[in-house]
Amino acid sequence: ELVLLDLGRGRNRLGGSILAQVFSQCGDQAPDLEEPKLIADFFAAIQALNREGLILAYHDRSDGGLFATVCEMAFAAHVGVTVNLDMLAYDEAAHDVDGNERRPDLMLGRDFERVLAALFAEELGAVIQIRTSDRGKVFERLAGLPAHVIGSSNPRDELRFVRNAKPVFAAPRVELERAWSEVTFRMQQLRDEPDCAREEFDRILDREDPGLTAVLTFDPTDDIAAPFIAKGVRPKVAILREQGVNGQVEMAAAFDRAGFDSHDVHMSDIAAGRVSLAGFKGFAAGGGFSYGDVLGAGAGWAKAILFNERARDQYSAFFARSDTFALGACNGCQMMSQLKGLIPGAEHWPRFAKNRSEQFEARFVMVEIMPNPSIFLSGMAGSRMAIATAHGEGRAVFDSTEGKAIVALRFVDNRGAPTEVYPLNPNGSPGGITGLTTADGRFTVLMPHPERGFRTVQQSWHPQGWGEDSPWMRMFRNARTWVG
Repeated sequence: ELVLLDLGRGRNRLGGSILAQVFSQCGDQAPDLEEPKLIADFFAAIQALNREGLILAYHDRSDGGLFATVCEMAFAAHVGVTVNLDMLAYDEAAHDVDGNERRPDLMLGRDFERVLAALFAEELGAVIQIRTSDRGKVFERLAGLPAHVIGSSNPRDELRFVRNAKPVFAAPRVELERAWSEVTFRMQQLRDEPDCAREEFDRILDREDPGLTAVLTFDPTDDIAAPFIAKGVRPKVAILREQGVNGQVEMAAAFDRAGFDSHDVHMSDIAAGRVSLAGFKGFAAGGGFSYGDVLGAGAGWAKAILFNERARDQYSAFFARSDTFALGACNGCQMMSQLKGLIPGAEHWPRFAKNRSEQFEARFVMVEIMPNPSIFLSGMAGSRMAIATAHGEGRAVFDSTEGKAIVALRFVDNRGAPTEVYPLNPNGSPGGITGLTTADGRFTVLMPHPERGFRTVQQSWHPQGWGEDSPWMRMFRNARTWVG
């Protein structure tokens, strides 16, 4: 059920509203807060309901009023909604609850005005979705607040507003969502790559899109690193940092949780000889914008290694050892791809070019782990789950050896098929390729950010029942298990 918390107490003032603007008016009386205590009580009640898990969805009533609020909730959930306006358009002067006695067929005069005001007034308030079975408990918490059950979801996938048991407005959810998105789409076509804008806009037409899912081929609650952590030995891993890198903290935290001893190592430490990679079992290069990406993403970082004799020798020796591993994520992936001449088995890795959309893309998208020898992804092949991405240059460009590259990770659509469709594939890489590894699996690069989602609370969405650690934590535990 949908419940309206009407902090305007039915005043439904239209001054300054979007409805007034549409008719080239300013309106007369604007919404205001007459009872400061009411909003404090409202806040306390919402917090209590949220703590008890009684709220399924929430949206404040703001620009566009109740109509826009309900529509936006329906767009987000991909469902239809039916709203009953009888109580909201109640004519107190006529003591008429539903209007059946006076106008069974048409809304005229004041009745029509009341319906418009109820739908488009931008008074303070919010709409929450609750379980029907929880109605009693919810209204106990809302005692003293102006709250009304106004509707529920419907199976027709349409937005339906009813007065006197008849629809005063009804339209397919997809039709309204496309209208709501039209201005954004037109602007995006002018600013971004036009085909990408069209692909994103057309995704609204997919009524059967199942949304984000998680299909796992392993048990994320199984701490496979625990026996090694119990030995009390914490292998050293260098968390590399360069000017402009900003992802080192979460990367260090992920490795630390997996039983490593994470060390903050700046590139200047290596170049000056203050730190040697000889003492580390592995290194991780995280996300950010090294040197502001002015030479191309990751290029400045890579050249700081390639053009410094001491640094180049250090990395060459590190990669040549048989007991080492390395992970490059996002900017670290871009950097390591330009070191492929130093990395055994990386000769078929691509370079990473500007996203097809021509924009920086920060998304939460689906990926599939491919069968591959990466030590980080051991036992995870076939799993599909969501992951954070944030990059401007992530499109894989191969010289002529794409078929020889060992793909570790690829973007998939919400049905699990590899995709090049934007924004499911945010950078336009061929075949959805977004992670690669070497033949021995010791060195892995990927554009997404597993370190930004190794805890379940970091996930924008996750299935019910996930514990403290998200499935991405398995990557770091795999590395600890490999070290032994």
